[in-house]
Order: sequence, then C-alpha cells, then structure tokens
Amino acid sequence: MTRHVVAIDNGSQSTKVLVVDEHGAVKASARVGLRPYETPAPGHVVHPDDDVWDSIAAATRVALERFDGDHGSIVGVGLCTIRFCRALLRADGSLAEPLLSWMDDRVGRPFDGAPGVERLSTSSGYVAHRLTGEFRDAAANFQGVWPIDQRTWRWSDDPAAYEATGMPRRMLPELVEPGGLLGTVTADAARATGLPVGLPVYATANDKAVEALGAGLARGDELLLSLGTYISSMTIAPGPESGSAYWTNFGSRPRQYLAESEGIRRGMWTVSWFRSLLTESPPPGPATDVPAVVASQDDLYALEAELSRAAASLPLGSEGVTVVLDWLATAGEPTRRGAIVGFSGSQGRAHIHRAILEGIAFTMADHAEAMADELGRRFTSLVVTGGGAHSDLMLQLAADAFGLPVRRSRVDDAAGIGAAVCAAVGAGVHPSWDDAVARMVGVLPATEPGSEAPAAARLRVVHRGIRERVRALSAWAAEQER
Repeated sequence: MTRHVVAIDNGSQSTKVLVVDEHGAVKASARVGLRPYETPAPGHVVHPDDDVWDSIAAATRVALERFDGDHGSIVGVGLCTIRFCRALLRADGSLAEPLLSWMDDRVGRPFDGAPGVERLSTSSGYVAHRLTGEFRDAAANFQGVWPIDQRTWRWSDDPAAYEATGMPRRMLPELVEPGGLLGTVTADAARATGLPVGLPVYATANDKAVEALGAGLARGDELLLSLGTYISSMTIAPGPESGSAYWTNFGSRPRQYLAESEGIRRGMWTVSWFRSLLTESPPPGPATDVPAVVASQDDLYALEAELSRAAASLPLGSEGVTVVLDWLATAGEPTRRGAIVGFSGSQGRAHIHRAILEGIAFTMADHAEAMADELGRRFTSLVVTGGGAHSDLMLQLAADAFGLPVRRSRVDDAAGIGAAVCAAVGAGVHPSWDDAVARMVGVLPATEPGSEAPAAARLRVVHRGIRERVRALSAWAAEQER
C-alpha cells in the first residue's frame, strides 16, 4: 500500500495543507487565507483572535475531504509554520494574547512579562500543542531572541542567556529536531481538523528552511530565492557562524545550517497589495467560508496573471518606472521607506507591476552577490520558490538579473513538500533524508538568462543607486518632520 503524509504549511498570508504520497505526488490540497494583521498598539503586529489555528484546522479538513484515497494510509503529519513568531501562552497552553507576528517589535526584544503568561513558544509550538496536547516545539524554528545554543540545537547551559532574553527555562518547551515526534493527534484536535486520533505529528523547522528542503537545496554552489511575503536568498552554510552580508539559520535536517542574505520585508506582499488596489474584490478574509476565500483568491490570481502578460510585453526598465521595496522599516533603520519613481504620464498599471518584479530581482541579486562574496563562493544555479515562482516573467527577470539558470520546484508549495519529507523521515517511510529528498523532491527544466541579461546587469547598477538615494531621502524627510 502506498503511504501518505499530511503536510501543513502555515505562511504569512495563508495556510496550505497537502496530502502527499511517498513519491512526492500531491493527492489533495487546500488553501485558506489568513485575516489581515491587527496593530493594537504602536509596534505591535498580531494575528487576530486564533486565526492561525483556525486556518490550519479549516485547511486540513478541506484537504482530507478532497483526498479520495485510503485515509488509513496516512502515517503522519509534518508541521511547518511562520518563523520569528512568538506565542504567549497560559499554563494550559491557550493563547494569553493573539499570536505575535514576525513583524511585531516585541519578537526582537527580550520578554518582559505579560499578565497571565506562563509559557513561551513559537507558532509551531503553539499549534503542536493544539494538535497533540504536548509542550514540544521544533528546535529549528527558534530564530531571534531565544536562549538557544546554535551549535547544540538545545536550550543554553549559560544562565546569562536566560537573563538576557527574559525567558526562564521553566517557561520554554521541550525541543525536537526535524523529523522528531511532537506528539499524537488528540480527540479534540481530530474533531477540529479531521485528522485521525493518535496520528503522529512530526517537527520540521522554520518555514524558510523547510522550503529549502522541499526545493532540494543541497550544495554550496546552489542558491535558493524564496519569493514569499518576506523574500530571502539562501545557500548551505558551513556552520552556525554569521557574517556581515548574511546570517545563519537552522536548516531542516538535523545539524544543517543555511546562510541567508539580507532580504525584502513585505516583498511579494507588494504584488498582492498592488493587485488588490485594482479590483473591488476584498482581500483574503476570515476562514469561515472556505469556498468564498478560494474564489476571492482565484480572482486576484487571475488579475495577477493578466498583469504579468501585459508586463511581459514591456521593455526591460519599465519605461523609466522604478520601485524601491522598503515598505516595512527595520528596527535599525526606522526611517526607511519604499518609493515608486519615474512617472512620465505614459505608463500604466502593467509598468508598475513589472517594476515591482524588477525591483525584487535587482535587489535580491545584489544581496545574494554580497553573501557569495563573503562566503568566498560563486553560485552556478538558482532555484526559485514561493508564490512568485508561478510567474514566468519573474523567472526570466531573475535569470537575467542573477545571470544564472533558474529552476522552480515541481510542486509549487516547496515548504509543503519539505514538511512532507520531514514527516516521511519521521514515520520511517524512507530510511534517510537523502533517500526521502531523492524520491519526493523535483525541479522543472531551467529558464536560462536571455538576450536582455547584459542590459539587466547595467540596470542593476542604476537600481542600486536609486535605492541608495531613496534611503537618504527618507532619512532627510524624517529629520525635517522632527
């Protein structure tokens, strides 16, 4: 009998759930949009109510309803959630307040206490508790301000680490490595999700690392470009040390590390934002009516495809329009802002759409090159994942800007496939990580750099100069407002 796993991929804008067989074929899937973030106070960005869990439960129910195979063949669940989130929990594991987004200022600071908070975890630890009743979490999902030892993947032995983070050891969950058992599905979770009672739930890592696993990233000369709400580029790192042009993240295999370049905050979000301005359809809302959410998403994706077709007919450079993607300032540079410049009155919406994609390609090519220089290596190929990988125009722009052949994953949800690989290894479906990746992960034929690659290299320099000047202008404008 062919065995199957359920892969949960909870991202910043939606939750996707796949039912995947042992060969990596997706047999059923569902997507449920998350509600817009709420900002109850300056610097606070949260997922409203219990939205992350609600979306996971709804998407899992729909995916299982769509799976027409033998439900008895499902041997495990791989759980992947958004990184850099923080869950403030009561003693019983319920949310003391809504889940803190990765954009919330508090996740970058030590915990300073909050009423009723007895436990601390990431989004995966909270969801794992909802599924299993256990206080366990994926060790490789602890990035940011946590007292974790980067070398051992365990809580630190240094008392100063707990003092510096404001997190007593008693408040923290048990850590589980990728492929390790988080627990088994409880009766309450089974009623909410449709998963069988007693089904094992396995740890993965942070969502970007799981995406890299599902894309097959395995060598130091390969680069992954993750086109999500947060856009990043990653490669295999030699160890846990970071540099000035990159930081080191946990991988989704035990003791694997990923070097990650500087990224773009709210990167593909900008594409979603722009297309939402051009339609009367509302943005993805509460996951109370799955068909309505899916229909709204389909309308928006159809508009994006229309914009991409029109943008593909335009020349490189978008006839003078340039987009600088810094819509969400960082704590270190609070005055940074984005910009759309270069209007002459002759451009339309397709020019702006293309300029957004060009801005992503040029900015990330610069960031990846800086990382490569510091690591002392040159990349020979690029794998593109995430929502932006659907766009043929985005792939061609990336190939031209990076000067590399570009491939996309065979399955468009690389994080979902990565979560499935972790569950398959944990459940013993495949005997090793290498075997699971070889059997379950695939990429499509490459898009090669085209005739515009030389012009793209020149335009990268221009775009870099515009970014630097917009940054200086933002700082100057902020100074004048004081």
